Amino acid sequence: MGEPQELQLQTFVKEAKEADSPENANVNNESSVPQLRPCKWKWWLQMAIYSFFVLSGQSVATLLGRLYYDKGGNSKWMATLVQPAGFPILIPFLCISPAARKCTTAGNYNATKPPSALILAALYVSLGVFVAAVSMLYSIGLLYLPVSTFSLICASQLGFNAFFSYFLNSQKFTPFIANSLVLLTISSTLLVFQTDSTDSTKTSKGKYAIGFLCTIGASAGYALMLSVTQLSFRKILKRETFRVVLDIIIYQSLVATIAILVGLFASGEWKSLNREMEEYELGRISYVMVLVWTAVCWQVFSIGVVGLIFEVSSLFSNVISTLGLPIVPVLAVVFFHDKMDGVKVIAMLLAIWGFVSYMYQHYLDDLILKSKAESECVNQLSEDSMVERG
Repeated sequence: MGEPQELQLQTFVKEAKEADSPENANVNNESSVPQLRPCKWKWWLQMAIYSFFVLSGQSVATLLGRLYYDKGGNSKWMATLVQPAGFPILIPFLCISPAARKCTTAGNYNATKPPSALILAALYVSLGVFVAAVSMLYSIGLLYLPVSTFSLICASQLGFNAFFSYFLNSQKFTPFIANSLVLLTISSTLLVFQTDSTDSTKTSKGKYAIGFLCTIGASAGYALMLSVTQLSFRKILKRETFRVVLDIIIYQSLVATIAILVGLFASGEWKSLNREMEEYELGRISYVMVLVWTAVCWQVFSIGVVGLIFEVSSLFSNVISTLGLPIVPVLAVVFFHDKMDGVKVIAMLLAIWGFVSYMYQHYLDDLILKSKAESECVNQLSEDSMVERG
């Protein structure tokens, strides 16, 4: 949270200086507060839209993934493929996005020399392979776990994000963040001690353990990928335009899709896909539509994540993603008749408590940022007044 907020502070002070310029003097004499309202209103509207994309895309994609397995889908590679394969729908955004627009969390990086094509290729390939591995782990976890349990375990990604950000991005630990880490860890750990044969997936204890470990691994991998992406912006790309953010999402998804396709054909699962489609309980068309809309929903989720990273930070994006995780267990009870027993309820409450603790720390940081910004503005105005009198 430190670096993005300091940069936001610099932007705030710069805007204050511009507002105090002679050409804006007449407007400032009336009132400066009403002028900020349209920008704030627009910013909050963008945040609401991006957050809706994250919450709806993640929830619907997870439920459709469970539906694929429940109605006769058996290919882990196909379930993995649909996660990054919808990236072509982002290409129109890439075409219309301005190349020179700066991200609000970036510094003055435009004057630096861009990285070489070889370095960029290595970055995209590395992240793409990482995405493919994380997607496979998620698919295995969703295959062997009830969707409610799967989603609650995924709440641990916020704790992993804070942990990796501490080492890679100098994230500071506060009592509230530490409390969030402990609560999310306990929330996920509780679920390893219970299995229920009445849930929507009838799995053995061995497969349940495999699903649990794969989901924990996927959550850790996703959190690490966010931290590494943020680090690559600072150390390699050294700029954060919306176009660069889209580039990294599209190219890593392309690499991930190719890697998963290689795995699909190498494993031989492609031979059974036609039979799987024929035997799908809801029919051939429904089989295709489930896969297509799963891919679309994951990309809607990606657009929301990218938007939140662009406007705020990757940490805040992950916070919103974690907020949506408790929604899925409730929907799973309605659509898949998962049993919401006492252990899951406690795990959900702990996950929500951990999220609220994390968000409260973000609120405190915003108060500090606002106080610093106001202090900087007052000092700048005082200096300007002294210069005018002199």
